[in-house]
Amino acid sequence: MQKHQNFFHLHLISDATGETLLAAGRAASAQYKDARAIEHIYPLIRTEKQLSAVLDEIDDEPGIVLYTIVDQHLAALIDEKCAAMGLPCVSVLEPVLTVFQSYLGTPAGRRVGAQHALDAEYFRRIDALNFTMEHDDGQLPSDIEEADVVLVGISRTSKTPTSIYMANRGIKTANVPVVLGVPVPEILFSAKTPLIVGLIASAERISQIRQNRLLGTGSGFFDANAYTDRGTIAEELAYARQICTRHGWPVIDVTRRSIEETAAAILALLARSR
Repeated sequence: MQKHQNFFHLHLISDATGETLLAAGRAASAQYKDARAIEHIYPLIRTEKQLSAVLDEIDDEPGIVLYTIVDQHLAALIDEKCAAMGLPCVSVLEPVLTVFQSYLGTPAGRRVGAQHALDAEYFRRIDALNFTMEHDDGQLPSDIEEADVVLVGISRTSKTPTSIYMANRGIKTANVPVVLGVPVPEILFSAKTPLIVGLIASAERISQIRQNRLLGTGSGFFDANAYTDRGTIAEELAYARQICTRHGWPVIDVTRRSIEETAAAILALLARSR
């Protein structure tokens, strides 16, 4: 018998984009499989007037409050109001800043949105994202040498979403499809700069994903039966493995991995290869 899922309100208050809070809130919420968070995100909260409106909304729909507010006056208001409403609230950054201050011996500068500064790192990520989008699904193979990472694999092994995630980390990532019986671009065999990684998954998992894709897009443009047939998929995977083994490319099984976990494994390989 399936357990009844409980819902709770999760209020996320940030003086920047709220990305840090959202990641922290979702990581914590994921530990409670029988409880689902109804997320309320309040980005760019930098004045008392803005905060007052937020606190009124929280009062209407009480729940857990997480915040990343560097202005200590506003942070104190949140603590005070939440205490008055009897609601738990946590400053997500404050414990981390305390550790940094203790170790470095100097207080934090408390600059709002400092992690989003338009510095060299920011533009490196934008450059990587542009490169990755231009080199999706085997496009522009002639300049593959400019990539940091090249992902190869059969259809539905999460090459594109993994590439985009890597690009957001500043890693120029190209991806090349492996099609049964079709040679991959010769330039991959002579490439010296990029780390080339093969992505595979179980035939059952790929079949499920492909079936879902067909349901969403229709199946009039190719042989749908062959596309989802597990026997055919097993042949495709064997062909992909053979190519990777022949050229000494590492292989990652993404069957039970999230995009983030796959990217972490690739980054670990990249660090060892440099």
